[in-house]
Amino acid sequence: MFIRLAVLICLASGTVHASDAPLNAKQQAVWDQMRTAVVEVEQRLDGVLGVAILDLNSGQQMLIRPDEVFPQASSIKIAVLAELYHQAQQSAQGTSGKATLKDRYVVRAADIVSDSFILGGLTPGVTSLTNRDLATIMVAVSDNSATNVLIDRVGMDNVVRLTESLGLAHTQLRRKMMDLQAAAQGKENISTPREMMQLLEQLYRGKVIGPPLLDDFFNVLATGKNSWIPRDLPADLKIANKPGELEGVRNDSGIVFLKNRPYVICVMTTYLTNERAGEEAITRISSLAYSVFERFSRASDLGRVISPGNGVR
Repeated sequence: MFIRLAVLICLASGTVHASDAPLNAKQQAVWDQMRTAVVEVEQRLDGVLGVAILDLNSGQQMLIRPDEVFPQASSIKIAVLAELYHQAQQSAQGTSGKATLKDRYVVRAADIVSDSFILGGLTPGVTSLTNRDLATIMVAVSDNSATNVLIDRVGMDNVVRLTESLGLAHTQLRRKMMDLQAAAQGKENISTPREMMQLLEQLYRGKVIGPPLLDDFFNVLATGKNSWIPRDLPADLKIANKPGELEGVRNDSGIVFLKNRPYVICVMTTYLTNERAGEEAITRISSLAYSVFERFSRASDLGRVISPGNGVR
């Protein structure tokens, strides 16, 4: 029943919900219509597309090429951010030698790589930032130098161990940002639609980070950014996502914190002849998903919506 919400798991100030009942027949019909529309988007795209959408209440999934490996570009930074907060939690629990959010970093010229629009403009040897500052810069503008500093601080091997411990065999951080030599050798940062969905779900359910750091993790991941999942959605909707782009590749993965009906959406594209078409496909699929979840969030199990000022007829 839509009006019978599941009991909240109070792990992150109300951000985490237990599973609700499965979709009923009418809701399933709406879900199937969404899938048909998403398949039409996929068929029109000149490239390869993978999708994983998860209803965090019912557990319902919509999957297209869920287990195909896609280059992640900057979307892999979700895993780097997760390991930073994982270590911060370990440090708070008394484990020595782990990174914290307050650890200081002084900008060094030697750390600057291309596509570093913030760190590249700061004063080496003078400007001091915290790890949390670096994380925010990494998410907001996908600053590659900030990302590489964090990778060095948390350890690339630790990021890999974290994803492996969560059963994500194909979610791999295999090189630092803008290491073109490593990329030419095939060391691409990779994942699958299903695994990125599972990573976000496990984060959401508090299986990686607990309170109070979990709320802050999602606040950082929801930092405003130029990306494709939120593009046609309401401006005040909290969306914790990270896009990624390379030549021929466009991705975006995140959680949409829609009231009463949060969901995970991961859309990945590769072999694109037109990157803008990939971006538009991600935005269109995101809009289709939101339309369904927004109706589910406001309706009874019969589909009746009662809005403020809604008269009885």
